[in-house]
Amino acid sequence: MVAEDAMRDAPSGDSKQSSVLNSNSSEPTFHVSTNSTPTTHSDAAGPNRRDDRNKHANGKFNANGRRRGQDFKRNGPGRGKESRGPMSKRERNEKEWQERKRRRLEDNGDSTKPSEPSYMSIQFPEEEIAAEERKPKRKVAVMIGYDGTGYHGLQINHKEKTIEGDIFAAFVAANAISKANADDLRKSSFVRCARTDKGVHAAGNMISLKLIIQDPDVVKKINENLPPQIRVWGIQRTNNSFSCYQACDSRWYEYLMPSYCLLPPHPESFLGKNVLESAKEHGVEEEYAKRLGEVKDYWDEVRKNDIQPILDSLDPNVRETVMRRMNAVVSESYDTKPTEETENPESLNETSEDISTETKEEVSVSKPDAEPTETSNPAQHDSVEELNVEVDTTFTQTEGTGVSEVNKPKEIHPVDRALKQLKAAYVAAKRRYRVTPDRISQLQQALDQYKGTNNFHNYTIRKQHSDPSSKRTIRSFIVNPQPIQINDTEWLSLKVHGQSFMMHQIRKMVGMAVLVTRCATPFSRIKETYESTLVSIPKAPSLGLLLERPVFETYNKRARDQFGLAELDFGNYEKEIQEFKDSQIYRHIFELEERENSFHTFFHQIDNYKLGYFLWVTAGGIDAAVTRVGGIPKELEDELGDDGEEDPEE
Repeated sequence: MVAEDAMRDAPSGDSKQSSVLNSNSSEPTFHVSTNSTPTTHSDAAGPNRRDDRNKHANGKFNANGRRRGQDFKRNGPGRGKESRGPMSKRERNEKEWQERKRRRLEDNGDSTKPSEPSYMSIQFPEEEIAAEERKPKRKVAVMIGYDGTGYHGLQINHKEKTIEGDIFAAFVAANAISKANADDLRKSSFVRCARTDKGVHAAGNMISLKLIIQDPDVVKKINENLPPQIRVWGIQRTNNSFSCYQACDSRWYEYLMPSYCLLPPHPESFLGKNVLESAKEHGVEEEYAKRLGEVKDYWDEVRKNDIQPILDSLDPNVRETVMRRMNAVVSESYDTKPTEETENPESLNETSEDISTETKEEVSVSKPDAEPTETSNPAQHDSVEELNVEVDTTFTQTEGTGVSEVNKPKEIHPVDRALKQLKAAYVAAKRRYRVTPDRISQLQQALDQYKGTNNFHNYTIRKQHSDPSSKRTIRSFIVNPQPIQINDTEWLSLKVHGQSFMMHQIRKMVGMAVLVTRCATPFSRIKETYESTLVSIPKAPSLGLLLERPVFETYNKRARDQFGLAELDFGNYEKEIQEFKDSQIYRHIFELEERENSFHTFFHQIDNYKLGYFLWVTAGGIDAAVTRVGGIPKELEDELGDDGEEDPEE
């Protein structure tokens, strides 16, 4: 990980210091305004000295005339300029956060021996370093885009493959960073604008640092040393105090998801049953049905047209076993051991890992109620015959030849074959769904509840309602009313614009809005999550999340009016960025969903989660759900995202 000491070097507007641009340099010079009165005639000295003696007598002031402890606060360890005065609570929190980052960086550094390879340190022989020509460095903003598939997030660290690790190596290979500085990226004042986690993409992101940019082909050479899924759009000169993290005013993110996510829970799932029963209990069944509209009877139609024909074609004995397995309540919690009926993992659940942004993400758990989990592409099973044979990949040594035999076919049990057909039928039925304007309008009404400044403590981890940093401002959250068709799946695009976001916040906002829409929950339920009660909100799959671009409105005005520098604008590379999104980011998202069924797996798991944490979607409201006390229960860590990582942008 990277120490971000340079992040807060730029003067803040809230500080008592004023930054004035030196006429011969782009570096700001600081002028301190004081309210001290000049020393006057000696006649005034007597009363002042008497006042000082009175101050000393009451014990509140020291010999220098300052309040006790003031000297230490101004000049104590770790303090910078004397003019800053006592640290505010915000400054203390920021300083403690910086110290934690430094300690973690040092720990990582100590754990990586010089002889071991490190993505943060590229070593060169001393002879090569000594022979290298010294070239001047310039503070620049590097505009980048990347497909996060296969990477352990953006932020560089010693041992994991990250976006920044490859970019840093490309800088060195293109001679934009000298060999003398290749052993530590802190020497180049390396700062990122917005951190993205494992698997998350960015059409536009930014890094600020000092680079050697004399070569006019430096961007081309950097891209030649990068894989196709990482691109540098441009490098732009900035003033020397520029930090892309501090200068960023707001960020745009996009979230892509299949439109079938808006289908209601299967009526035989745990969540589906509770939603229906609660609506009847509270006398809102008619209102519930009205809000569901055309999807109210969707699963009944699927059972009639897709599921029942498969069941009717089975042998009576096989059919009885299949139906028993389909409708069995396998477990009431993660701790329940599988029964004899469910010990075969192939027949009931093929565990599927979500393509995730963090260290450990949503993994399908064996909890099928009525809707079997499908983790393979249903398009792979075009006929019943294809399901008759399964490949046995056990390797056996052929005696005397040393050659291994593989691909020995074996028969699949009729029950397992039927269950696979049913899984494929359910997934195919979901992909066949086409969203209506009314459903999109309902989703938009849910997203509108986020606009403005709200307390999002329930939309991240380890944040208290009383923590001021839990308050974030959302400028807009809009779903594109025109879905796009990719193969057999229809997709929706959601774009959110906000000043800053906490870990998991966007994915939880999407998860909340989609659950409210698909369960016909009153939109006011979202407003209730801003109160102090802890509400368990699952985070939607990371597969569809990408950083669209950061925005630098304030800096661009200063760059134009004060520095005479070009503005930082990703619009200058709009054509290249759109081509990259189409060929790299979007294509990978669509292909991975076809192959992994990540969104199906996620909502199937939520619908069949039997511990009651998500029952706030029912007519019973927040009180109907199991309320978390204190931290996140172990069984909810995957769904809620307690993976122990730091805030991505704070």
